[in-house]
Amino acid sequence: MKSIVNPHRHPGLDIRRDPRRAARSTGGARARDLACALLGAALCAAPSVASAQPAPPPTTPDQAPEGTAPPAGEAEKEAAPAVDAASVEPGAAAAAVAPSQQPVQKEEPSTPPPPVESGFYFGAVSRAVAATDAELGPGRDADIVLRGSRLDESTFIQLDLERQDYWESTGATTRAAVRLVVDAPVLHYNNARPWNVNMSVRNAFVEERDLGVKGLSVWIGSRLYRGDNSELLDFWPLDWLNTLGGGVRYDLPSKRTYFAAHAGVNRPLTPYYLQTVERAPALNQPGTANVNLLDRQRLITSFKASHTVPIGEKGGVKGILYGELHQLPSGTRETAEAGVYERLPRDSGYVIGAQISPFTGVDNGHLHLFLRYAGDLAAHGEFGSPTQPAPDGTASGAHELMFTMSGNYETGKLGLMASGYVRSFRNASEPFDFADLDEGIFVVRPHYYIRDWGGIAVEGSYQAQRRGRVPPPADPAAPGAHPGASHHSASLVRFGLVPFLNAAGKGDFKRPQFRFIWLVTRRDEGAKALYPQDDVFSKRTWEHFFGLNVEWIFKASPAF
Repeated sequence: MKSIVNPHRHPGLDIRRDPRRAARSTGGARARDLACALLGAALCAAPSVASAQPAPPPTTPDQAPEGTAPPAGEAEKEAAPAVDAASVEPGAAAAAVAPSQQPVQKEEPSTPPPPVESGFYFGAVSRAVAATDAELGPGRDADIVLRGSRLDESTFIQLDLERQDYWESTGATTRAAVRLVVDAPVLHYNNARPWNVNMSVRNAFVEERDLGVKGLSVWIGSRLYRGDNSELLDFWPLDWLNTLGGGVRYDLPSKRTYFAAHAGVNRPLTPYYLQTVERAPALNQPGTANVNLLDRQRLITSFKASHTVPIGEKGGVKGILYGELHQLPSGTRETAEAGVYERLPRDSGYVIGAQISPFTGVDNGHLHLFLRYAGDLAAHGEFGSPTQPAPDGTASGAHELMFTMSGNYETGKLGLMASGYVRSFRNASEPFDFADLDEGIFVVRPHYYIRDWGGIAVEGSYQAQRRGRVPPPADPAAPGAHPGASHHSASLVRFGLVPFLNAAGKGDFKRPQFRFIWLVTRRDEGAKALYPQDDVFSKRTWEHFFGLNVEWIFKASPAF
């Protein structure tokens, strides 16, 4: 008879179709099937015994391939009875215990898992506003202080693109961050051809953490460098810088204390920093060339120390000490008379400040208290220019003192946000003039949540300022005119009704948030006098603002 080979069988298991051999094979197969059935029943009856068996060692080139019989003598070793622990050496006692009697130990991974996820991340902090006044004119910001309520602010778009990587070879994590910001006016108020856009790059830096030293982070590039903010007033009262430079920070192992320092430069486009003039080009070439006759940049360094004292399970008190140093080199500037130059001296300034912030750790409950004093050049801010310098041409003597508070409390269906500040500024000139002022604002916004996804908020605020001596008016009978007055005072009160929807659920800081805003403002005569002639704000005592507003905040990198 012709033998038939099944091509789907393993070559080592090739059986030819001989009847006698097939019968013997059938009998052996039945015996093997019975043995396998008994073994399977035993494993099913005692799964705990099976699960306690140690994992087989990995196959090495010296071992036989899977499915082959063990070498001679191995079967006897596997079938050998358990050894009595008392009859073996002490050092071998643990190895002699049956596997099922040994404690199961969790294997530690040879390489710790990455502490953060690697990948690209997109974030945004933005606001879109469509608003009108009572006469269907455009809705405008009606604040008279430097930092007012954010309810009537304009459209603002901030886009964050970040790349985060954990490097297993070094144990470090890096973040590359780019932030693009677009301010109003947007296309709907600026659609001339070619289109124009108010755009800036706020972030373009790379930061690394834990490279060489655990808890150490270093960054280089352009960075919006700031700490805690005053939410209702939309600014950072203590540290708020944007420079091109670098910084370093070290967190102690407790994660409650850190120290940070940074240094960077900027150059505002004002005559105090930059003057471009036309000069003859090199080698008597035709035409003219632009030359930066005055070109000086400000160097800003900052220092920060933060420590948190825990209280209870989640609460605590955070304290911060902060300082800045500002330096500006000397330069030469051409006066209005061609060929006549003036020397601008070196200038400098400083900032000292502190913050104390108790917090509950539950429902964003906190209270921030900020105290900041800026002297000389730093009193004008990081991008400011002294318009009224001291007799020596510097900003020496200018100063700004500001105290700010901001807090939030939530319980049940109620939430309460409040913020305010008082500020005193004096420039470097000796007379008490219009640029010298004292001002302040207090704003409070309670929330009531009808549902977890929506409710209604009410906001009330009071703003006031007092400026220095004003020149005599051309028309003494004009509203707000005070001939010979040593100061000018102005104030307003505001009330707002804000129904809102929170898709993210209940919480004063949850975003995105949809709002319908109605604000009514009452100005006194002093506030109306702060606006130019024929400005509608100079004529209206009562101002209405009706707006549709949405704010959204999506954090980019999860670990930074």
